[in-house]
Amino acid sequence: MGASSLMAQESDLESLKRSLRDQQKIIESLMRKVEALELQQAAVTNRPVEPRNIATALNTNAAPAGAGEIAKRWSPSDPLRLIGSAQNYINLSFDALLAAGSSTAQDIEALQPGGHDPKQRGFTVQNLETVFEGKVDPYFRGQANIVMSITPDGETIVEAEEAYLESMALPWNLQLKAGQYLTEFGRINPSHPHTWGFVDQPLVNNEMFGGDGLRNPGARLSWLMPTPFFAEIGLSIQNSQGETATSFRSAGGHSHGGEEEEEALPFALRHPDNDRGVRNFGDMLFAPRFQTSFEATDAQTVLLGTSAAFGPNASGAAGDSRTQIYGVDATWKWKPVNHAGGFPFVSWQTEAMLRRYRAGAFDWDENGNGAVDDGELVDLRTGLPASFGSETLTDYGVYSQLLYGFRKGWVAGLRFDYIWGEEGDYEKFGKSFNGGPAFTTDPLRDSRWRVSPNLSWYPTEFSKIRLQYNYDDRSHIGIDHSVWLQLEFLLGAHAAHKF
Repeated sequence: MGASSLMAQESDLESLKRSLRDQQKIIESLMRKVEALELQQAAVTNRPVEPRNIATALNTNAAPAGAGEIAKRWSPSDPLRLIGSAQNYINLSFDALLAAGSSTAQDIEALQPGGHDPKQRGFTVQNLETVFEGKVDPYFRGQANIVMSITPDGETIVEAEEAYLESMALPWNLQLKAGQYLTEFGRINPSHPHTWGFVDQPLVNNEMFGGDGLRNPGARLSWLMPTPFFAEIGLSIQNSQGETATSFRSAGGHSHGGEEEEEALPFALRHPDNDRGVRNFGDMLFAPRFQTSFEATDAQTVLLGTSAAFGPNASGAAGDSRTQIYGVDATWKWKPVNHAGGFPFVSWQTEAMLRRYRAGAFDWDENGNGAVDDGELVDLRTGLPASFGSETLTDYGVYSQLLYGFRKGWVAGLRFDYIWGEEGDYEKFGKSFNGGPAFTTDPLRDSRWRVSPNLSWYPTEFSKIRLQYNYDDRSHIGIDHSVWLQLEFLLGAHAAHKF
């Protein structure tokens, strides 16, 4: 978890009575409606209105906010706020993640497949994130996360990781999100790297969603269910193509040559040129999610969730080339009633996923001349271009992590990762690519596991120092040891992250 989210979130949540935690979203929804009505009234009377917060709203004896309160003294922990009018404003913040370290692996980029993982011996600029967040009008709030990173070659990459609108005043406890956003699947995928409890992304997320996670333009409708405890169900509909839709209409990719070889081996060894495009609504990506949380005791909170993602893939021209991903997640947190600043605490989080990838039939002899041409995959049994039949490939993955905040500002962590898959028919005979070495196992589906202990120190809510060791065991490759030191600093203040 990042410096900003760990400290700021604890402070925000502690301002609410513990007995109201499960009702937080309901209260926020009601306050958005109240604020929208006040802002509409202000538009008629020209009376400035300060955006409310829950703590103020619950204090019925508080004096009404006046125009002078908007200009109150700024604190370093407050967002940098630009007010366009009484009805809109923008908060600005900047968060940087930097890493340094080394590994015994010769292929560190393959060992650390996450898009924001450390990528080389020495120093890595993992993530430079600028966040623009605020209220657009009485009906919508907006957020944009512009991310930069620097590759091992020194190239600066700029990404519009998220840029979306969220409704604030829909009836029946409905909420609409639209734009470019991280898909609500599990716990890690919809979160940002600075909120993670570890230096790198879990292996199962890399396996199922790729290094940059599952995200694309689309829309999501969610419903806060009228239950005595928090329960929400939602459905995302997004584009299914691109490098941020690994497992769907994406090329996937894995370097299979030496350091100078940049050609990528496609997932399931089917060429990505077979992407058939979007022919109808069924070729979009659909991602439903249900999540609920409740207090087991005064000191214990439990969150349970289940997710899925369905869509076409680019493995073949046939209409049955589709992917299904299912996931379950559980989070438990203990924090005593008499804690001090959020410490001590214990947090346990686990996610498990299953992928069923229907790979289409494919023949590498694309020009039909019956001979092996440059760049084609060869079946070593026949010496001819490889030909694969249609089949369903099944892969699994899980991670489980434990965080222990044993004293204020200090958190010890331990994570276990494991990914594996069932052998496909296409992996049962020898193949060679571009005249290279023979292989059978698909490197993008090979099994591996990792154990990662770490120690994090938060000097203040604006900085973090984390030391992590990784023990990696990759099938057909062997064991590697890595040590990474991560530094985070924050300018401004992030909006609160979900528990």
